Amino acid sequence: MPAINPFPSANPGTISPAIRLISITPADADLSHVCRMLYVGSGGNVAVRDLFGTSITHTNVASGTYLGPFAVDQVLATGTTATGIIGYV
Repeated sequence: MPAINPFPSANPGTISPAIRLISITPADADLSHVCRMLYVGSGGNVAVRDLFGTSITHTNVASGTYLGPFAVDQVLATGTTATGIIGYV
């Protein structure tokens, strides 16, 4: 099932506060919601997919890092070694 995008008509350059936080277990499947930012609790690599279907891996992300702003609909199990990931919707 596709991730819910609560801001489908929002200007991509617009930054507004998150309205929900979700705990993320990396999986090669859609998240429940599109995330605009990620928090990485324990460092490592974070592989994500954007709304255009492009996958990229952020390497050597330090513990306590916030990644974003962006719009991602997947945090991939393949390539992700970081844990304690929280998604900001």
